[in-house]
Amino acid sequence: MNTLAYSGGPGPWILLFPLFWAAVVIGGVTLLRRTVRRGRRGPSQARTTGETPAEPSPITLLGRRFAAGEIDEDEYWRRLSVLDEQFGRGSKGGAA
Repeated sequence: MNTLAYSGGPGPWILLFPLFWAAVVIGGVTLLRRTVRRGRRGPSQARTTGETPAEPSPITLLGRRFAAGEIDEDEYWRRLSVLDEQFGRGSKGGAA
């Protein structure tokens, strides 16, 4: 029984299925590689601008040293008062 819908084979439409799945696989691999690459660098360097992350402020470094036990509480407060005079907690690191 011949009908108008039968043309003797699958025709060129058969190429759409492999092309579709190739696009899905390539997209998945690309997404996975970008995600893994960002995870390795950390959130501060995940930007695509190419900038290096800013150095931590001296007050932040002092807090880390105190938390690590490198300096005691008296030395921490002494150094913090000096840094507050020079940098201030609200300033961006510029000397007055």
